Amino acid sequence: MLYATLKLLHVLSIVVWVGGMVFAHFFLRPAAIQLPPPQRLPLMHGVLRRFFAAVVVAVLVVFITGGAMIGRAARESVQAGLSFNMPLDWSIMAVLGVAMMAVFGHIRFSLFRRLGRAVDAQDWAAGAAELARIRTWVGVNLATGVVIIVVTLLMA
Repeated sequence: MLYATLKLLHVLSIVVWVGGMVFAHFFLRPAAIQLPPPQRLPLMHGVLRRFFAAVVVAVLVVFITGGAMIGRAARESVQAGLSFNMPLDWSIMAVLGVAMMAVFGHIRFSLFRRLGRAVDAQDWAAGAAELARIRTWVGVNLATGVVIIVVTLLMA
């Protein structure tokens, strides 16, 4: 029951994270691009502030539940007198997941702060440049997240 709960929380957090990136990248941004910068940039900043707050929680849940599931499998193997060899799909998932977390950290704690400063200063050119950088890195994380999902489902 514990493993199932950990896996459920893990998957739901990934749904929030990857699903939110899909929404922002393919639906919100194309609609918002029609607005002039003084309207678009505060809107995107507000949406991203809320989304990134949820992603911080999702990242923590993914990290904790993923580590707990790996630890549990390792402990059960050792208790059974076996050595623990982490499956290849788990290794790929863990490495790429940590890379995604690092990219998100860069987006949230560097690029997003600069976007906020530009919006506060009403420097629309600087804000648009930061938003473009955020979009690029979100695209990288979205592609990585899809790769993780595909690898995990095809290797299961």
